[in-house]
Amino acid sequence: MALITFLLFTGFVAFYATWRLRRDKLDTQDGYFLGGRSLTGIVIAGSLLLTNISTEHLVGMNGSAYRNGAIIVAWEVTSALALVVAALYFAPRYLKMGLTTIPEFLEKRFDGLTRTLVALLLIISFVATLLPIVLYTGALNIEAIFGISSALKVSQSEGIWITILIVGIIGAVYAIFGGLKMVALTDTINGFGLLVAGLLVPILALLSIGEGNVIEGLGKVFENSPEKFNVVSKESGVGVGSRTAILPFEVLFTGLMINQIYFWAMHQSIIQRVLGAVNLKEAQKGLLYTGLLKILVPLIIVLPGLIGFYYFGDSLYDTPDNVYPILVKKVLPLWLTGFFVAVMMGAILSTFNSALNSAATVFSLGIFKRYINRNASEKRLVNMGKWTSSILAIFAIGIAPFVANAPAGLYQLLQQLNGIFFVPIASVIIAGFLFPKVSASGAKIGLLFGLLFYVITYFVLQLELHFVHIWGIEFVLNILVMHIASAMLPREERFVMEDSGKLDLKPWRYAKAFSIFLVVFTIILYLFLGNV
Repeated sequence: MALITFLLFTGFVAFYATWRLRRDKLDTQDGYFLGGRSLTGIVIAGSLLLTNISTEHLVGMNGSAYRNGAIIVAWEVTSALALVVAALYFAPRYLKMGLTTIPEFLEKRFDGLTRTLVALLLIISFVATLLPIVLYTGALNIEAIFGISSALKVSQSEGIWITILIVGIIGAVYAIFGGLKMVALTDTINGFGLLVAGLLVPILALLSIGEGNVIEGLGKVFENSPEKFNVVSKESGVGVGSRTAILPFEVLFTGLMINQIYFWAMHQSIIQRVLGAVNLKEAQKGLLYTGLLKILVPLIIVLPGLIGFYYFGDSLYDTPDNVYPILVKKVLPLWLTGFFVAVMMGAILSTFNSALNSAATVFSLGIFKRYINRNASEKRLVNMGKWTSSILAIFAIGIAPFVANAPAGLYQLLQQLNGIFFVPIASVIIAGFLFPKVSASGAKIGLLFGLLFYVITYFVLQLELHFVHIWGIEFVLNILVMHIASAMLPREERFVMEDSGKLDLKPWRYAKAFSIFLVVFTIILYLFLGNV
């Protein structure tokens, strides 16, 4: 029954997306890389949600919540603030310039070498951090729920290898042959499927604990460990113990928002949906709808971890990434397990597909066309994008099994590694928009400084500072270094942002009101849950 429901839902998603794409031109640059600039708000929101929420969240964040409590919720809730910034400030400017990639802006603002350096860093970050961790956590979850190793009569590590291989191949096929629109359409269905399936896990668990009453069940979970519901961490981000702290509260005011703004307003795999919007109105709708969903998402990726502590106590303390798969197996009826794994597969595929598609876009348009074949036709660029996706998928599949046994949990590992790339790139992009005097030479020096600063301070010197604090210090120093370098090597002419005329730039009439609601909601949430 589980297998049948899995195949039915997966088959429906594939059939629907293929049917919707039957008349689309996938051999053109905009058609393949940007979905023909035809994405609407609902499709963008569904795709953004699923691109972001994958098994590293379901497994990693619930594992962290089980061990450390709800403090991990900050990664999700503060995303709403970053999405407001993306909708009101960045989206209008990106669409005005008619961008296909974020590095393209850096070429317009600085020079071609800055674009190339950032493009290479993006591709390395996809292959070295995001793709392998997504594949591994997905395989871990599917193995725990379906018992692939037992069914195939192999060891657990071999079962995970096999699952990684299958999921990686299926994800690559979606990204290679369907382009962005195939990814976005499948994301929309799987995204809302994930909301339904993800909410069923805590609801069914609380019904069981409360003997048919969800509120009573929640009360029992709360009474069992009220301290775990507090979203304000009492950990110190400076001094002894700061390196192993999960998320000290003060980091919300240093490096965390820099990371959030980069991810939601500048990260290629996220912002590519916005660049593929039919107009500014739909782009803003998509971003702000996602902000609302992100505030609700902790019910799926934090609450189950707290429920897991009620069920299992400290028994899984040393293996927190096993909590969510075991909980799913415990509370879901067998016939729903197949649907859940299908949605889980969709979440893995979405993040994997999106990163592949974004890396292919950045390489084909930013490196291949610029340095290898300047006169490449659109069809040639699309084919190069497909080859790039194939090669990166092979690398990711090969690396994935080696990310096991991360000491602080897989989600924490992902964030620590992201710091190598995110903050230097973010500082250059923000300088490009906000500081007209920063030159191309200053940007490149700042980029190099940022990379070295984080690696040396966190990994070599191992300073007694939480890594998010290092992000904040690094950002300020990057901006300072860029200004000093630019004073010595000034730019020759002022950058003027020109309207490409590709899209309707009329904003959504409710964008500002919706943004105020999201900001107020976030503050109230912290005031309420910070006093538990």
